[in-house]
Amino acid sequence: QVQLVESGGGLVQAGDSLRLSCAASGRTFSRYAMGWFRQAPGKEREFVASISWSGLRTYYADSVKGRFTISRDTAKNTVYLQMNSLRPEDTAVYSCAAGVDVAPIRTIKYDYWGQGTQVTVSS
Repeated sequence: QVQLVESGGGLVQAGDSLRLSCAASGRTFSRYAMGWFRQAPGKEREFVASISWSGLRTYYADSVKGRFTISRDTAKNTVYLQMNSLRPEDTAVYSCAAGVDVAPIRTIKYDYWGQGTQVTVSS
């Protein structure tokens, strides 16, 4: 079992940066791949980024590539999402998720989800 708690969301202006954190509990955190997803009002949840258990493989949605960076600190049981050059269209509830690590990384199925943290980007 893995429990996930996100933090770091907030209200920022376009062009600003934010770093989201996802703290995981459970001794098997290091065995799981981690992902970030987001859901804007009236829209379906969409994939943002993922990282393998080793941290060596990452994968990004085209909409955030070059602006967002996913990373993990296994010692702290935490995964991060550094978001730069934020845009109003990045406004959403951001959630992290954990899943068994498989290849290719884009096919990972996520079994555990956090509650999410709100990110609002004003123009």
